[in-house]
Amino acid sequence: MTDIPVLNAIIFACLGIGLFAGACGALAKIAPFDVWKAVVQDHNVAAAILCGAVALGIGWIVAATMH
Repeated sequence: MTDIPVLNAIIFACLGIGLFAGACGALAKIAPFDVWKAVVQDHNVAAAILCGAVALGIGWIVAATMH
């Protein structure tokens, strides 16, 4: 991208965070249940583990793509 490594890191970090947030938001919209209600209000541990696993998976994919 540029000849300045710090600027490249900032650009890719912002792009990765944006992609991660968009993917998590899309997943929450297409889920057959209300993710926020299941995790926070109902204290559903299984739903929280599922959301965490999906977040890790999306993060690893974005990180591998950016690397």
